[in-house]
Amino acid sequence: MSSGASLTADQDIWRPSFNPWLVAVVVAMAAFMEILDTSIANVALPYMAGNLAASNDQSTWVLTSYLVSNAIVLPISGWLAGAIGRKRFFTICLFIFTVSSLLCGIAPSLGLLLFFRVLQGLGGGGLQPMAQAILADTFLPRQRGLAFALYGITAVMAPTIGPTLGGWITFNYSWRWIFIINLPVGLITLLLVYRFVEDPPYMARIKAAGVKLDYIGIALLTLGIGALQVMLDKGQEDDWFGSHFITTLAVTAAVCLVALVIWEWFQKAPIIDVRLFKIFNFASANLMMFTLGIVLFSSLVLMPLFLQTFMGYTAQVAGLAISAGGICLLIEMPIMGTLTTKIQARHLIAFGWICLASAMYYSTRQIDLTMSFNTALWLRVDQVFGMGFLFVPITLAAYIGVPPEKNNAVSGMVNFMRNIGSSVGTSLVTTLIARRSQFHQQILVGHTGPGNLRFQRAVGNLSQRLVQSGLEQHRAQMVASARIYRTVQAQAGSAAYIDTFLVLAVGSAIMFFLSFLLRRNDPGGGGHAVVD
Repeated sequence: MSSGASLTADQDIWRPSFNPWLVAVVVAMAAFMEILDTSIANVALPYMAGNLAASNDQSTWVLTSYLVSNAIVLPISGWLAGAIGRKRFFTICLFIFTVSSLLCGIAPSLGLLLFFRVLQGLGGGGLQPMAQAILADTFLPRQRGLAFALYGITAVMAPTIGPTLGGWITFNYSWRWIFIINLPVGLITLLLVYRFVEDPPYMARIKAAGVKLDYIGIALLTLGIGALQVMLDKGQEDDWFGSHFITTLAVTAAVCLVALVIWEWFQKAPIIDVRLFKIFNFASANLMMFTLGIVLFSSLVLMPLFLQTFMGYTAQVAGLAISAGGICLLIEMPIMGTLTTKIQARHLIAFGWICLASAMYYSTRQIDLTMSFNTALWLRVDQVFGMGFLFVPITLAAYIGVPPEKNNAVSGMVNFMRNIGSSVGTSLVTTLIARRSQFHQQILVGHTGPGNLRFQRAVGNLSQRLVQSGLEQHRAQMVASARIYRTVQAQAGSAAYIDTFLVLAVGSAIMFFLSFLLRRNDPGGGGHAVVD
């Protein structure tokens, strides 16, 4: 019997000692806690800056430092799990994350806070992919959809409620508590993981075979991903390639990542198994997960930003307006887990992408400066409805045709692509809004010159009303012009949001057509492919 057949046989025979759903809840707790920390600190940055005597620009490194260290660990988590054992790696990551969370909460200076956030990101980077890999091995293939649905709830809900929860804790208590609350949850989860989580037999053989430390691969990965993440986070702030700093980061990232792929391709024990991308389903699923990360986080940024900037909503009211979307996903995910046992993954994926493309295009028709609260609420529901049909089936599609011993590598790469997609999505939104606002403003201002009779008539009518309210003539004309200019700015900004939603609609439509190229799977067989 070949080693691959032996591994598959072990996977078919081995079953965990405890109820799989108990294991699922335990690992989902760890993943939820880590994903929550990617967004919970966003609204607390001004408070951190004031408390630690730092500038607002300096405080943004609290987010960047975490994302960089987190992104470096994600793609190599499968390799690390094989080197030291998955349960041991998961436990170490959880311990580091929990302890560093406490240290972040008591940090006396910004420098130490950044150092502890790097540690927290290193620990948290292994939690998401290992939780998903544990679920893939703990459940029978026909039950994977339901298990991934539970994980999907944590992956989608955590970044949604993070800013709202972080704002409430910071406003009512202190920004330090957004980190300290991880301590009791982390300790309890640590004990539960130690008690209930097990490694399947093939993990022991991989560990026993030994893993050679790839220093060059680790160096290229660290430099490449670190430079890429900082570039995405700081690009718009520094005017992208108008900045020598951003240009240097872009060149560094490109050179290191290309060199990494070439180097890893020829390694016998690569830290990132790039040869998995020869499997069409795996490569396509990663591209889709990357796109889903872009769309999910772009829309998550766009809606509250529009409501607060142009509609005058407070952060709390804007959060309520998008909360219905989270409830929709919470209801959808378990249903989706059941549907994966009855319908092919690629059909669910295609339906999800066409719904998402339609919702993003519909958003271009609904976004305006007179939009009501109810319109915003239901628009957000429309935007997330299609996402519920994507997360679980795309995850299942990534495992189709992949041997069980590669589960750790698959989960690490899929989660890495989603996280990088979220960073790209955030950068895409901020850049498109800024650039398209300037474009539309330039066009609109061209219609406000002295030669435009309608503009002059509007200024005259408004200034007359201001004169009647008590202002003197010259002052009234200045105020009228200023008010109309603010209206022009608002209209330009609104048009920029429409353009951004249109870009997301086109991207989703492209993924819809790609869905039909995925391999068929047995709906009740998880990762088992069916020959077309």
